[in-house]
Amino acid sequence: MSINRLIAAHPRVAKSLAALLAGFVLALSMPLAAFAQAASVPATATPAAPAPAAAPAPAAGAVSEEAIDNPYGLKALWNQGDYVARGTLTIMVIMSMGSWYIIFTKLFEQRAMLKSAKSSADAFWKASTVKGGVGALQEGSAFRFLAEQGIKASEHHEGTMVEAIDKHTWVTMTMDRAVGNIQGRLQDGMAFLATVGSTAPFVGLFGTVWGIYNALVKIGISGQASIDKVAGPVGESLIMTAIGLAVAVPAVMGYNWLIRRNKAVMDETRAFAGDLHNVLIAGKR
Repeated sequence: MSINRLIAAHPRVAKSLAALLAGFVLALSMPLAAFAQAASVPATATPAAPAPAAAPAPAAGAVSEEAIDNPYGLKALWNQGDYVARGTLTIMVIMSMGSWYIIFTKLFEQRAMLKSAKSSADAFWKASTVKGGVGALQEGSAFRFLAEQGIKASEHHEGTMVEAIDKHTWVTMTMDRAVGNIQGRLQDGMAFLATVGSTAPFVGLFGTVWGIYNALVKIGISGQASIDKVAGPVGESLIMTAIGLAVAVPAVMGYNWLIRRNKAVMDETRAFAGDLHNVLIAGKR
């Protein structure tokens, strides 16, 4: 039996087959339509991830937790330097220590002499005799040394060669020598300060030149001329110049200050020596 005869003989069966075929076609067409619609719609951007919260700014004056080590400091200069660099640094340290020692020593000495000058004006000239005034002066002071030398010259003007000089001239010469001795004592150490003040910058400059020379030699041997290879060793060498200036400036300032104070001390000394000379020669101030 053919299909046409089957459809003609059973119309209900034909309708059922037509409905079944239409449903099958519809089921196939729905996924294809959905896929085409999805392809035609542009893809939307995915939501961006939330940005991380910014770190809070450090408070004013806060110190960074990570300390940066300086590989080109004074410690590295001593550890990595040769015998010339170490010798130069040692010389400048000795010059600095000597300068400060002289400054403080002379300061205390001048202070003691100025204090003795005031006490001598109150004690010596109020005594009834010259010898009594000498006993009132401080033991070991410059003014007692002047008084003892003057009295000794006045009382021991004897001998063939000494008697050829009159007593006035003999006492004057003795007092002048005593004043000169005191002035020379005050000048002790001043030459060292002047030498340090004038030569310390050049000693530091020598250390800098020597350090730069060694740094350039190392750079030439290694063949690397990057900024870390040049700036570090050169900056390390410049420490020598800074140390030289730090040694020279206090020495120069201390020298000028002590010279001015020495002048004030010597003025008091010469005034006392002149008054004592008048007392020993003329019997009055």
